[in-house]
Amino acid sequence: MANEKGTALVTGASSGIGRETALRLAADGFEVIAAARRADRLEKLAKTAEGIVPRPVDLSAPAETESFCADLQNLARPVSVLVNGAGYSIRGALEDVRMEDIRRIFEVNLFALIRVTQACLPGMRKMRQGTIVNLSSIVGKFVFPTSGVYAATKHAVEAVSDALRVEMRPFGVRVVVMRPGPIATEFNDVGNQMTGDLMSRTDPDYKPVYNAAGAGIGKMFAGVTVPGPDLIADLILEAVRSENPRAVYAAGPFSDEFLGKRAELDDDAFDRFLTERTGLAGLRV
Repeated sequence: MANEKGTALVTGASSGIGRETALRLAADGFEVIAAARRADRLEKLAKTAEGIVPRPVDLSAPAETESFCADLQNLARPVSVLVNGAGYSIRGALEDVRMEDIRRIFEVNLFALIRVTQACLPGMRKMRQGTIVNLSSIVGKFVFPTSGVYAATKHAVEAVSDALRVEMRPFGVRVVVMRPGPIATEFNDVGNQMTGDLMSRTDPDYKPVYNAAGAGIGKMFAGVTVPGPDLIADLILEAVRSENPRAVYAAGPFSDEFLGKRAELDDDAFDRFLTERTGLAGLRV
């Protein structure tokens, strides 16, 4: 069954949404290049299902990304489905986030996504077909407090995707954006690890802001069931299989509420809604 449909590439395939997507595409008949930083996990994944080819690469390192892209451009059979799933989060008020951390997250979440896409586009363009799925987030359209840097990468992914969709349509290449809400994966743990102990290094002025935002967002999650990565992986497979996939798919907690309000309200009204919903209304330090 494997290899019937062509070659798919999934970045961020060692865990979460990327892993589940790689498994689904392999079961659907694709040869799947599973790319991620953790080689041991990729090897285990390749043993789980026929048709998965592990390809370790650290997308935070531009030289490794370039080597990987050179390999992609020399494939005997070009990539026809690209799922740009690699990404992570860091948190903090803008003043607290170090520039080296900002550069690294943009390298993974945006610059590597662009570079890998560039490497796949010539093959898709020559075939006059292909599907590109870019993992954004509900915060690709608005920003929770202390998530500004991460959200900035996803706002940029949205812009790149919108331009690419129009540019590639004449060549039969479809561009799809996924906007997950919170999903039960390692994402939150990795974000905490990459962020470190903000409260120990922030100025005392910011502590009430962090505490209020943390309490407000914690209240939002009270009683909420957070789904697993299958929810988004199923949508990705649906988009890949579809004759006419939607430009954007959104799913998961808060996606309807917040994206609906973002579309419904003007900027000032949405700012008031978000400030109140996240527990920061009326806070003065």
